[in-house]
Amino acid sequence: MKIINIQNNRDQGIHEAIEVLRNGGLIVYPTETCYGLGGDVTNPVALKKIMEYKKLRGSKPISIAVSSIEMAKEYVEINEMAINLYSNYLPGPITVISKSKGVLVPPVVSIQGAVGVRYPAYPFTLELIEKFGKPITATSANMSYKATPYSIDQLIKDLPKKSLDLIDLFLDAGDLPKNQPSTVLDTTLNELSVLRQGKIRFEDALIKNKKISEIQSRSVEETIAFGKDFAKKYLSPDVPCVVALSGELGAGKTQFAKGIAQSLGVKEIVNSPTYTIINEYPYTEKNGTERILAHMDTWRLAEGELENSGLVEHLEKGDVVLIEWADKFFQEIEALCDNMNIPMFKVVIKYISLEERSIEIYE
Repeated sequence: MKIINIQNNRDQGIHEAIEVLRNGGLIVYPTETCYGLGGDVTNPVALKKIMEYKKLRGSKPISIAVSSIEMAKEYVEINEMAINLYSNYLPGPITVISKSKGVLVPPVVSIQGAVGVRYPAYPFTLELIEKFGKPITATSANMSYKATPYSIDQLIKDLPKKSLDLIDLFLDAGDLPKNQPSTVLDTTLNELSVLRQGKIRFEDALIKNKKISEIQSRSVEETIAFGKDFAKKYLSPDVPCVVALSGELGAGKTQFAKGIAQSLGVKEIVNSPTYTIINEYPYTEKNGTERILAHMDTWRLAEGELENSGLVEHLEKGDVVLIEWADKFFQEIEALCDNMNIPMFKVVIKYISLEERSIEIYE
């Protein structure tokens, strides 16, 4: 086992990591979400070591990490839906599921013949993969039953000796931000709608609106606190409204929503509603009235499905509704709010750096 501080020894880290990978060894490397476990995806010896390391993973496949869409195309089918993601949202914290071209084998290929592909937004790792010349595995470096690894020191403490002995090289970039794991999106059916047109309309509308608040958040905690402060100033728990959230995957839309929920008095943990479309969170007003905070995500909605999504029903009940990816259906949402005389706040969250976000709020 060897540890290289890549903040001070970047070139050495890349050189030695490539040697380890070429020899069928395993590395631990940084990404924008956590430390990952890397091995040559084409080397059966390396793949066997990874499965021995992860132990309780069962039949769940191992994702791969690439340095470009061109590299991905060598191993998986890239359809229109995947091109949209690679063009508009990658590199970033997304795992794109695509059909395998038959070059790779399990455990990086699922029993359905699909491969999860990561294109990480971490410059060191992109350079490493590019110079290695082919993908490496992209599974988190923790044991299957341990916490997500954000520091090498903590990871080493958590690992039993048998697992530790399987790692040839740790590439230490210091403590990583405690970002959420990557979002997994299945493109094998080529069904995801193109999002950019709605985003343009959303951003054009902001020109006509008044900016009421703006900050630069430097952490998840600051984003949550800003959402809480916004709700305290502008939202009434008994008055229906829409908070339309726009921002790339992993930008912090759900964290902002958590702050709003805390301000309203929601006791449950707020999670992304991507796969459920709408999550409902009960809370109680000071006068004892029971209400619902509706947290919605339009990502998986196809054209024409917004009307039957449950949005109208929540607004008719007088609920506060938070909508992630509101830019996808912006015209429809705006028209609905106008017709029902319901106020809509627009929240735009943008990346500044790995840790920092710009958050603007318009009314």
